Parts: sequence; C-alpha cells; structure tokens
Amino acid sequence: MSRQTKLLVAVGVGALVIVVAIGAALAVSGSDDSKAAPDDSKASTTLATTTTAPPPVAPLTGLPDPGGDSLKRPALSVKVENFNPDSRPQAGLDQADVVYEEEVEGGITRFVAIYNSTAPDTIGPVRSVRLQDPDIVWPIGGIFAYSGGAADPVAAISSAPVHAVDNTAAVASGANAMERDAPGQPKRDAPHNLYGHGPALFGLGGDPKPPPPLFEYTKPGSPNAGTNVGDPVASMHIGFTGDYDASYQWDAATNTWKRFQHGEPHLVVGGDQVAPTNVVVQFTRYDGESNGQTVGEGDAWIFTDGRVYKGRWVRPDRTKPARYIDLAGAPITLRPGRTWVELLPMTYPVDIEAPPPAPPTTVPATTGVPVTTKPKSAK
Repeated sequence: MSRQTKLLVAVGVGALVIVVAIGAALAVSGSDDSKAAPDDSKASTTLATTTTAPPPVAPLTGLPDPGGDSLKRPALSVKVENFNPDSRPQAGLDQADVVYEEEVEGGITRFVAIYNSTAPDTIGPVRSVRLQDPDIVWPIGGIFAYSGGAADPVAAISSAPVHAVDNTAAVASGANAMERDAPGQPKRDAPHNLYGHGPALFGLGGDPKPPPPLFEYTKPGSPNAGTNVGDPVASMHIGFTGDYDASYQWDAATNTWKRFQHGEPHLVVGGDQVAPTNVVVQFTRYDGESNGQTVGEGDAWIFTDGRVYKGRWVRPDRTKPARYIDLAGAPITLRPGRTWVELLPMTYPVDIEAPPPAPPTTVPATTGVPVTTKPKSAK
C-alpha cells in the first residue's frame, strides 16, 4: 500500500469516528428532556381568554339588574288611589316597573302599580280592589296589596294566583306592611291615608320568583321592531274625563314621557315627576263600571322612543300577558324601562301633537350683499 493510500484510509476512519461521536452525542442529548432546547418552529402560545357574563335583566323592565334582586322576589302589585285632590301627590308611583291605569266608577281612574326591580319604602295611598284587577295581575302572580272592596271583587282577587293582602291581613302580619299616616306623607283623612311599605310587603311572600315578563323589549342599540317606522310625537293627550285626563310630553334628553294630569305635572311626594320610558294605550271595552276587559283583543298605540306605533293587543288567555303587534302581525317592542299602560275606554279619544318640521338641511345661496334688519335712522 502506497503512502498516499494509507493517508486516505486514515482520514476516512477519522471522519467515521467523528460522525459516530456526533450521533452519540445527539442521542444522549435527545434522551434528556430537561436539557433539550425548545423547538421554536413548533412552539405554540395559548392565550388566556376571559368572558364576562352580562348582568341579569329585570323581567318587568328589561333593564340590567347587577344585584339580581328582581330575580329573587315576586311581583308586588299595589292598588293606588288617584282621587283628586285627596290622594295627590302619591308616594312611590314613579318607581313602579309597570303601572296600569284603569277607569272605575264616576270616570275616576286608579292605578295598579307593579314593583319588582325596586322596593319603595312607601307606596300609596292604598285603596280597594275592583273586578278588573284579577285579570290584570293573573299572568305575574306574586303579591296583591289592597284595602277592602265589594264582595265580588274581593272574592275574585282571592281566587287569583296571587297572595292577596288587604289592610287587615297586613296589620295582622305584625310586619308593618301597611299603616295609616305613614311618616313623611301629607296629612290626610281616612280612607286616603293608608300606605304600604315595599320591603315588608315583599317579605309576606308570593310566587313565582321572578315574575314572567309582560312585554317584549328592543335590544340596546336596535330600532323598534315591526314593519312600520312609527310617527314622531311631541305630546299626546289621553282622553279620560274630568280631573283624570292625562297627557304626556316626550323628553328627548331623558328618553322618557313626562306625565301630566289635568294640565299639571304629575308629581309624587318628594317632587319628582312621573316619567315612564314607554306608554301603551290599550283601547279597552268596559262591561259596566270598573270592569275593563283585558282578555280578548283590540287596538293599541305604543309610544316609545318619541314615536307612536299603531297596532293591536291580543290576549286570548288570562294566564298570559297581552301581545302587542303591528298590522302585519310583527311584534311591537318596547324600549327597556318603566311602562305605563292606559286601559282607555274604546270611545275615548287620544290626541297626538307632532313635533315641528325639521329645518332645511341646505343653506340658501347668498349674493354677498349685506342684509339690513332694521331701517336706518333719518339724518
């Protein structure tokens, strides 16, 4: 073997030894996970994701209820007087989630004020039950607080799926759920001086908890549902008679309808004006006095977002609330907030005042000649 051949063999053997050594080193390194270098090409990053559950929604207003109180208690319906001037201003009426205004004898109106998301300390004056009241509260159950009544209405409310609490039962409970001449209220003669206390009345118990919704609500940021766009409204007059005629003015700054009675602001004790988010005029057939028929169907005008949506109310079963639909059958939704329902006799008018027309959006061309606004004085 020549010297050159021996040198090539030696180099080949050396290279083989080096390759084997490197392979062994890699094998040893790969067997020790604790010393392995990360493979950046295969590394993945997992981002922690957090979701915030939306706050619970009060069923009778559609508004957020962060504390969830509305889901832990029933509806509380209180029969509130409206006789002028002995019962005005009322207490706690502006804090009700829903108010039904009904006509009773002599053209007088009274209120069924329904609470769930709030529990005002003082509500009233509390007055007697009428035949139309059981059907109004039948879908929501809960507690119905009142002060006496004729035999037939008392029997009817006692048969409804509510915990009916009159003034006698409230006093007997020992919970101070009702009292005469409540602190902070105007001095009045009986029977206009009886008041209920929200927290104590809730404490007497009722079911279901929570109550079911009475209306369908528009999702935040969405326009009103339905196939019509509604007509703009500045104010409307609800044609109850005498001292009980009511009107509402749209207040765009607060997105509410400010309520007036017989031309005067409808104030509560403390000076706040009643101002619901929605007003529903439900044209109602009355079978005699104090017996409005809220089961069936009829015309309905829904005032929300500064507009009126005309349609129908439909309620074939007293166990369920009325549905409000447009003339094409699509639901008319309400803006989340407090709602007043006017159970207006079918023959009574509703007068609507439209807002003034918007100013033109185009600016007329000018000639550049100054305009004289008043005559020059003679010299």
